[in-house]
Amino acid sequence: MSDTELVLRSTRVITPEGTRPASVAVADGKIAAVQPYDAEVPSGVRLEDLGDDVLLPGLVDTHVHVNDPGRTEWEGFWTATRAAAAGGITTLVDMPLNSLPPTTTVDHLRTKQEVAADKAHIDVGFWGGALPDNVKDLRPLHESGVFGFKAFLSPSGVDEFPHLDQDGLARSLAEIASFGGLLIVHAEDPHHLEAAPQQAGPRYADFLASRPRDAEDTAIAQLIAQAKRLDARVHVLHLSSSDALPLIAQAKAEGVRITVETCPHYLTLTAEEVPDGASEFKCCPPIRESANQDLLWQALADGTIDCVVTDHSPSTADLKTDDFATAWGGISGLQLSLAAVWTAARERGHSLEDVVRWMSARTAELVGLDARKGAIESGRDADFAVLAPDETFTVDPAALQHRNRVTAYAGKTLYGVVKSTWLRGERIVVNGEFTTPKGRLLTHPYALIHPHRQLQKGTCT
Repeated sequence: MSDTELVLRSTRVITPEGTRPASVAVADGKIAAVQPYDAEVPSGVRLEDLGDDVLLPGLVDTHVHVNDPGRTEWEGFWTATRAAAAGGITTLVDMPLNSLPPTTTVDHLRTKQEVAADKAHIDVGFWGGALPDNVKDLRPLHESGVFGFKAFLSPSGVDEFPHLDQDGLARSLAEIASFGGLLIVHAEDPHHLEAAPQQAGPRYADFLASRPRDAEDTAIAQLIAQAKRLDARVHVLHLSSSDALPLIAQAKAEGVRITVETCPHYLTLTAEEVPDGASEFKCCPPIRESANQDLLWQALADGTIDCVVTDHSPSTADLKTDDFATAWGGISGLQLSLAAVWTAARERGHSLEDVVRWMSARTAELVGLDARKGAIESGRDADFAVLAPDETFTVDPAALQHRNRVTAYAGKTLYGVVKSTWLRGERIVVNGEFTTPKGRLLTHPYALIHPHRQLQKGTCT
């Protein structure tokens, strides 16, 4: 303990063994020890006494659209990572779209990394993309450090990122399985979407009918069959249809290597409350009915759904028109995700430990960062959020840090005020005040044994 530089003390520290009073010693950016609450602090070591505020591991959000470069007017690394830090998120993994270029070749990955390097307030990793014509690029991207590959099974909404048909899915998944990679999938079947009624206008009920549950259910069934055939590892993105849960549970029981995420908006917002014309609520797949939401919560509790991520997908305000058919589909949730999920979880009898498991431990495990992130225990990065879980705030769009301050949570009162956020033992935001960017660019562990493939020294870890 002679190298300890900092001790964070709280009556409520969330550890893998539970919540307890503790003093957390930090040395060289790592957690050196989790000690008894009243452990003696070495002479000269800085003590931060957090009182009864909860010390929890920084959240790991593995589904974020930063859109930088190319569509930086929608979002950017500077604004996205500030919003994340303000919400207690200390690590994010950036989606391969809607940036220009998309992260579908090694050169495009390098472009993305170079743009992010000096703008990241938190640690940032990258997904690659699986397209119909880039199977040859998948292994090089894997060796260059992407955490896995994103694919759409229906049109993505941007021309530069076409979807995979079933033959394309089989080719990409076979290649990814050959090197032990992970395919993460937007699972909606295009044929079901084409057959659904398409009605333009402001009525949310019309939009909901255009994205039926069976589109998700069919695509997930097809994905499960492919994963089972190839013994491949797959992950279902942003699950909204509770009808798919029995399929997923059965696949897991049969040993299929499948994990599943859902999002704060599916757990906290319902179709019944969406006003007509309010396209800040539009996302794909859509926010569904309250009875569907109840089943998603049940699946989180029993482990059928593994984790909760934001799918932060912003755009400029002018693209959020009152026509649900043409408005951009995406919900901005980085800064509010912890509070939104905690507010709903506490109402349903879940603990803050549950929220940490869904939004930090399991997301870190998903991308192979669980030796470094996702828990308060010796040897992990000293990434923390300090939360006042019983304090409330009312969502004011003007107080949000993401670039376009459009939010489906405007005016809602939420529990859980993030008092400060810490990255590798340094406080990066406190009471809305930020330090200079201190985030690092992360690569998949495979890339760590290939230093010649990485960026210049200091930009990747």
